Amino acid sequence: MRDMPPLNSLKAFEASGRHLNFRIAAEELGVTQGAVAQQVRSLENLLNIKLFNRLARGLSLTDEGRRYLPPVRRAFDMIAEATENLAPTDAVVTISTTPSFATRWLVPRLGVFSEEHPNIRIRLDASPALSNFQTDGVDIAIRQGKPPFGPGLVADPLFGSEVIAVCHPELAEGPQPIRAPDDLHHHVLLEDAHGWWPLFLEAAMHDSPAPDMRTMNFNQTSLAIDAAIASQGVALTNHALVSHELEAGRLCQPFAHSLTTDEGFYIVAPRAPRNPALVAVVRDWLIAQS
Repeated sequence: MRDMPPLNSLKAFEASGRHLNFRIAAEELGVTQGAVAQQVRSLENLLNIKLFNRLARGLSLTDEGRRYLPPVRRAFDMIAEATENLAPTDAVVTISTTPSFATRWLVPRLGVFSEEHPNIRIRLDASPALSNFQTDGVDIAIRQGKPPFGPGLVADPLFGSEVIAVCHPELAEGPQPIRAPDDLHHHVLLEDAHGWWPLFLEAAMHDSPAPDMRTMNFNQTSLAIDAAIASQGVALTNHALVSHELEAGRLCQPFAHSLTTDEGFYIVAPRAPRNPALVAVVRDWLIAQS
């Protein structure tokens, strides 16, 4: 059997060593100051070693106390970590992405994820700001761009960037129907922050767009898509973001021309994530949806 000092005496010594004060240690442990002092005194008598110098305004560790405190503290840390790993915890994965991607692609699919993985809870942080994995509590970020996204980060491709023109079916079949890119001269172009319309029109018409073409500007792709659904004009967007609207007939692609950019969507995570098993489950599921 191991020759171990009493656990309560070790707890009193460790707390007193951290705070160098019996009163504060007692408040932390939920006992009286006298009980802490007595436990430390019992430990000193058992070890036949003086661990603290009692001062008028607190405590100081003796040389022996300074040598004894770090391994005792490590032992308590190991016990706490082992207990935390053993106990069931609420498995939460925080995903950071832009509001437009969250609204148009991720949120409609989260119900399926909950059914397939009832023990994992998704926390969604929809923000255009870049994630700081060390301070924001983010496990996975979904971002549009070109890797690398930063040192120590791994980027897995989710899907490319096939940009298409979309509008409400009634607009495409209306008094000024849209059958080809040239027909866009008669309609409002719904522009988002990506500013893809000039490139799209130049590639589609093999000429620079006419300066008199009407535009309506939005700071988020999702708003431009909403305007297209409301028959306010023609929007440019990634095909994946409007797949549900196209299937449901809320939007249509009036002509086949598309623009492929080098800014695809990527799943970004630290090379050494906090919860590697959970991150792997969510990453694999996201890729399976693309």
